[in-house]
Amino acid sequence: MKKITCEEATDIFNYPFFKLLRIAHDVHIKNFDEQTVQISDILSVKTGGCSEDCAYCAQSIKNGTKFPKQAMLDLETVTTAAEKAKERGADRFCMSTSGRSLFCDEEFEKMCEMVRAVKALGLETCVTCGFVSESQAKKLKESGLDYYNHNVDTSPEFYGNIVSTHSIADRIKTIETVQGAGINVCSGGIVGMGETNEDRVRMLVLLANLATPPKCVPINKLVKIPGTKVDDSNPVDDFDFVRIIATARILMPTSYVKIAAGRNTLSESTQAMCIFAGANALFSGEKLLTVDNVKAGSDKHLFDRLNIKTKSGNV
Repeated sequence: MKKITCEEATDIFNYPFFKLLRIAHDVHIKNFDEQTVQISDILSVKTGGCSEDCAYCAQSIKNGTKFPKQAMLDLETVTTAAEKAKERGADRFCMSTSGRSLFCDEEFEKMCEMVRAVKALGLETCVTCGFVSESQAKKLKESGLDYYNHNVDTSPEFYGNIVSTHSIADRIKTIETVQGAGINVCSGGIVGMGETNEDRVRMLVLLANLATPPKCVPINKLVKIPGTKVDDSNPVDDFDFVRIIATARILMPTSYVKIAAGRNTLSESTQAMCIFAGANALFSGEKLLTVDNVKAGSDKHLFDRLNIKTKSGNV
């Protein structure tokens, strides 16, 4: 497949707004049912105490958030949360751990056990636990893992402004390791950290030009957390956010494009434009790790008005 250039992608991003939406929508309906969205729920199964210095993260000990450290949750708590997520209409359950990786074998075994338990409920499984080795990726696959989330966060050019304790090349290596084990990858980024629209386009180009583009591309709108290093950044313009969604759809036509963190700051009209432009995956639930998400019942209200159905058929 021909690699897309940053210049080509920038031209797409800068199309007249309605032309961009029309093209993105046409690409979307060639590859997906335009009236169906995929719903995920996420739970932090190990929280706080992270040694990395990601500028946006409340869980980093190098930020000024003083977020409390929480030991790994027990299996029953995780399974109960997954069952409730399924009742709310989720068809995928994501489990997240803080930290550079799960260095401890005991914690990694617990994660594999959680994957097996959630899979047994009839849900797709997704985890994010930092950098993984080939042997760990293989064991996660054997445990029944469907997706591994590992965001690239931003463009290669802007990355050093956000993280210094690891590189974007480290993240790409983990993505390739996970894909090598036969696990689908969920990888996107965060917008609103002080980067430019050019950076946002470059991030999408990086993902689209991977040997295998991510199966799911989450676009997170920064949720400002006091004490983090980007809590004074300018918010993303809603029209620019829709442009990011539309450009992601055009560049990665067969990937799920997900509206992730920050959806509770988007109006129903903006969310509707995003869905028209190709967003077909959402995070449900009232909590996304450490930040608030949409209120209970708001998804049903939105979906009813837009005649949207979910993959699970239940919201």
